[in-house]
Amino acid sequence: MRIAFYAPMKAPDYPTQSGDRRIARLILAALRATGHEVHLASHFRSRDGAGDGRRQERIRDLGKRLADRLLRRYRAAPADLRPELWFTYHVYHKAPDWLGPPVAKALGIPYVLAEASFAPKQAGGRWSAGHDAAGEAIAAAAAVFNLNPGDVDCVKPLLESPQRLVPLKPFIDTAEYSSPLAAVGTREMLAKRYRLPAADTWLMVVAMMRAGNKRDSYQLLAEALATLQARSWCLVIVGDGPRRAEVEDMFAAFAPGRIVFTGALAGDPLRALMAHCDLFVWPGVREPIGMAMLEAQAAGLPVVTGHGPGIANIVRDGCTGRLVPRGDVGAFAGAVAGLIDAPQTRADLGSRARRRAVEYHDIATAGATLDRVLTGLKAGSWP
Repeated sequence: MRIAFYAPMKAPDYPTQSGDRRIARLILAALRATGHEVHLASHFRSRDGAGDGRRQERIRDLGKRLADRLLRRYRAAPADLRPELWFTYHVYHKAPDWLGPPVAKALGIPYVLAEASFAPKQAGGRWSAGHDAAGEAIAAAAAVFNLNPGDVDCVKPLLESPQRLVPLKPFIDTAEYSSPLAAVGTREMLAKRYRLPAADTWLMVVAMMRAGNKRDSYQLLAEALATLQARSWCLVIVGDGPRRAEVEDMFAAFAPGRIVFTGALAGDPLRALMAHCDLFVWPGVREPIGMAMLEAQAAGLPVVTGHGPGIANIVRDGCTGRLVPRGDVGAFAGAVAGLIDAPQTRADLGSRARRRAVEYHDIATAGATLDRVLTGLKAGSWP
């Protein structure tokens, strides 16, 4: 099936690393792995984070012109090269889709969404235009793949049929995290490289350093770990970003060598660290999904994090890690302390985390779900 793919928040080749970009790339890979021909329809970024009404008007008007241009290009192409379906990833009031709905309607092809959210409280607010456009896009969708259960209650009423809302668990290529591939080097080698005490419990976090949710999570993490200094642990922080200096200041009071900043890592270096660390710790303040937590679990790491609908779709409390009330420093610190003190429990949680990642969150499973729905749409047999 020929598919036009679009991500109004961040294109798959957006230069800055993020969970959003990661998911966009994974969806592309899953679609292509099941035999679909996918092209990126546009790099147009519709996001306005400031709530600037005039800027949103300019973005909307530019989007309409780009949609017209795309239509002309598609109509000029031979019929066997035109898209048979439009697929948009991540739509919400700050990043609406100004391209997909008009193009899909004009071409008479299905319009499909993944990770759509709708916030009725934004009606008439600073993002009112994006709010309305997001609602219209959701209503026009032939299918909406839902990665975050927290979005269901507000999205489902907009759909023509509740069957159009399709659960899709966040996913990765879990084979990349299997022991033979991930365990590059030994714990002793990594201890030397990053100057980590080999006998201590290695805590780990992977997150960008930027304002908002990430900054607030780092702050809570620092406050929680400050209460655990009598225990033998060190923290490996993987990430970078515009707030790095501020994040480093949050951990400046800890003893030298206890907090290690590696900068941004990816590929084998990141998987090697995950394979040899003991516990992934991240408060997840207002975190919608948490792809780094899924990667950690695929590597066999138990996770301590704050409870939220999207995160609970990945981390199972008492099964693959610990979920605590979001924003509760004491509860978070207590959960981390409990697992520092219980290495066998950590090992058991990590083993289950790996098994569940492979069983429920692998790219092959997601690809089969995507393909089943898209093939049904093409055949006119779904929903």
